[in-house]
Amino acid sequence: MAAYISVPRDFSKVKSKVAFNLTARQLICFGAAAVVGVPLFFVLRDTAGNSGATLGMMAVMLPMFFLAMYQKNGQPAEKILRYYLQARFVRPKVRPYKTRNYYALLMKGDDTRDSVSEKE
Repeated sequence: MAAYISVPRDFSKVKSKVAFNLTARQLICFGAAAVVGVPLFFVLRDTAGNSGATLGMMAVMLPMFFLAMYQKNGQPAEKILRYYLQARFVRPKVRPYKTRNYYALLMKGDDTRDSVSEKE
């Protein structure tokens, strides 16, 4: 009986794994989430109880998990968010199509040359 292993055809999509079958980006984001979330749990546990502390910890850690895992068309979440904000707020809504009319520039230059030759 033969065992088949799927080999991806596009090797640019293959990410190098660092540890625990995670990429470096995922390790950094998960580590940052743990560094922020676990102490927050222990701080909130005294005031909000275990359930409230767990919900607060999850609320703080979920955006970091999202940054670690989400990719669309090979682009991470922060690039997609940056492009969205630029298109929505920074760049103008209406972008008129403008061309340089070289023929009009030539004719304008031709008119000035004719007026110069008439003065002489």
